[in-house]
Amino acid sequence: MAPLKPLLKDIRACRICIDDPRGMPLPHEPRPVVRATATAKIAIYGQAPGIRVHKSGMPFTDPSGDRLREWMGVSEEEFYDETKVAIVPMGFCFPGYDANGADKPPRKECAPAWRQQLIDAMPNVKTAILVGGYAQKWHLGKSARSNLTETVEHWREYTPQYFPTPHPSWRNNSWLKKNSWFEAELLPVLRKRVRRLIQA
Repeated sequence: MAPLKPLLKDIRACRICIDDPRGMPLPHEPRPVVRATATAKIAIYGQAPGIRVHKSGMPFTDPSGDRLREWMGVSEEEFYDETKVAIVPMGFCFPGYDANGADKPPRKECAPAWRQQLIDAMPNVKTAILVGGYAQKWHLGKSARSNLTETVEHWREYTPQYFPTPHPSWRNNSWLKKNSWFEAELLPVLRKRVRRLIQA
């Protein structure tokens, strides 16, 4: 198991998506965004930083973060307490925009280079929130369903180790309206689990 502090230092200095990219290099300077400690009991495994996070250097400093904190039932102070909550996206850097102006998928270099090492260095994580399909496919492997909706619908099969969720972006407002069971059934269980781990 790699010690966490030097591993985080290496991740924050990473330039693999420019120096040895898979396909086109990152179109701007890397700014890896990750928060983790060996004591964290909750992990948020998401996609990749957006442009606001790229500029701030802090994950979920946007309306998506407000919604995610509401889903979890935590304050901003609790959310950013690294001793209890790790935030580890599938791609550490903002990947840029596609032709339609949407964020590109997480860079393909990140997960093979860093992910398993980082997870192994956080042995106290009891529950991980899998935000979006990229994190769900990586962490759930063959037990993930064919699409995000089906995976989230079967959330009871993965808890308490994992809670699969959609991304908390406004782009998913219609999904949330169509799938009201998410807020009615999954979120109360998630909030109870998060509160228990934060107060432990």
